[in-house]
Amino acid sequence: MKLRIDNGRVIDPANDIDGRFDVLVDEGKISAVGEGLGETPGARVIDASGKVVCPGFIDIHTHLRQPGYEYKETIRSGSLAAAAGGFTSIACMPNTSPPIDNQSVVEFVVSTALSEAVVNIFPVGAVSKGLAGQELAEMGEMQAAGIVAVSDDGLPVASSHMMRRALEYATMLGMPVVNHAEDPTLVPKWSMHEGEVSTRLGMTGLPAAGEVIMIARDIILAELTGGMLHVPHLSTRSALDLVREAKRRGIRVTAEVTPHHFALTDEAVAGFDPNTKMSPPLRTRDDVEAMLEGLADGTLDCIATDHAPHHPDEKALEYDNAPCGIIGLETAVSLALDRLVHAGVIDLPSMVTRFTTAPAGIFNLDKGTLSSGADADITIVDPDLQVVVDAEASRSKSRNTPFQGTELKGAPVMTIVGGDVVWQRD
Repeated sequence: MKLRIDNGRVIDPANDIDGRFDVLVDEGKISAVGEGLGETPGARVIDASGKVVCPGFIDIHTHLRQPGYEYKETIRSGSLAAAAGGFTSIACMPNTSPPIDNQSVVEFVVSTALSEAVVNIFPVGAVSKGLAGQELAEMGEMQAAGIVAVSDDGLPVASSHMMRRALEYATMLGMPVVNHAEDPTLVPKWSMHEGEVSTRLGMTGLPAAGEVIMIARDIILAELTGGMLHVPHLSTRSALDLVREAKRRGIRVTAEVTPHHFALTDEAVAGFDPNTKMSPPLRTRDDVEAMLEGLADGTLDCIATDHAPHHPDEKALEYDNAPCGIIGLETAVSLALDRLVHAGVIDLPSMVTRFTTAPAGIFNLDKGTLSSGADADITIVDPDLQVVVDAEASRSKSRNTPFQGTELKGAPVMTIVGGDVVWQRD
C-alpha cells in the first residue's frame, strides 16, 4: 500500500530536514521526502496542511504491567494509549509479575506485542534476577530474545558491586543500564518531596539528596567501567548539575525528564490528590526551572513518560498508602508543546529531537528517522490545536492523571506505524 503525506512541515532531525515537503510511503517503508512528489497512483493521500510531520515518536520509559498486572494495563491497551499519544515505539520496563528477567518472559512480551500491539514494543530486561538486587540476570540471553536495555526500574540497584557488574556486562553487549535514582535507605517510606511544602502539610518527604546520592555513585561507576548509564526521570537541580559535569568530562551518561517533572511542582500535592504522588516525587519550583534549563542546554537528552497505570481503587487510598505513578502516554506530547515550545523554552525541532533521534540513540533503536528505506513510522502533530485532558477518554485501562481538565495547546493528530494509520484524532 502507498501513502502520500502532502503539504506538511517535515521535521526530521536525523537528516537535518525542516521544511515544507511531501512524504511518500511504499510497502511500509519511507520511499521519498521531497517537494512536489507528483502523482502516485493508488496512494492514499493525507493533507497535512498546517501540521508537522515527524519521524514516529519514541518513549523509552513505559510500564505496560503485563504479565501479572493486567487489571492495570496490558500490552494491547498500553499500545493503544501510546498510539493515541503520538508514539510509534515504546520501551516497557521489567517490573511485572513475573519480572522480565529471563529469556522466556522476554519472548512472551515480544510475541504478545507482535500479535496484539498497534505500536512497536521494545522490552527492557531486569538487571537482577527477581529484581532482588542479588544476582545478575542473564543479559545476553535476554538480549538475544529482544531486550534493548536493562533496569530494575521501580527499585534502585542498591549494591555498588552489583551496579558495577551490571555496567560492565551491559556495556559488553552494547546496552545501557537504566537505574532508578534513589537511595532507598535515606527515607524508607515517604509520600512527597521533603521541603517547605511537606513541612506545611505534615507529610514525610524524600529530600533531593535521595536522588543525588544515587546518581553521584552511578556516575562514578560509569567512569570506572566505561559503561553506558542512563538516568531515568531526573528531577532535581543538584542531580542535573552532576549529569552536566559528567557529560563535560566525557563520561557516558544520558538522562531523561518526564513531563510531570517539568510541568508541576510539589505545591500540587496540597490538594492531597493521590494522582500527584509519583516516584521521584514532584519537586520545588527551582527544580522545575532547572529541568527547563536542562532541556534548553541539552543536558537532558530526551523526554520520557514513565507511564505508570494503577487501578482506580489503588489510587483511591489515602495519600500515604496510595501507589506512586501516573499515566502519561496520551498527555506527554501536548505538555511538551504547551509548556516547552509555546512557552519558548525550546523550539519545535528541539522537541522533535527529544522524542525521536535522542531516545533512539540511547537505546540503539533503528527508529526515529524518515530516511529512505526506513520503517514508515510517522507522527503528525498540530502545534496549535487546543485540547483538554479527559482521562475518561483514555485508551489506557487506568485513569490516574493529575492533568485532568487541563487545557493545552498542541497535540498529535495521526500516528502511522509501518505505513498503517493506527490512530487519528476525530
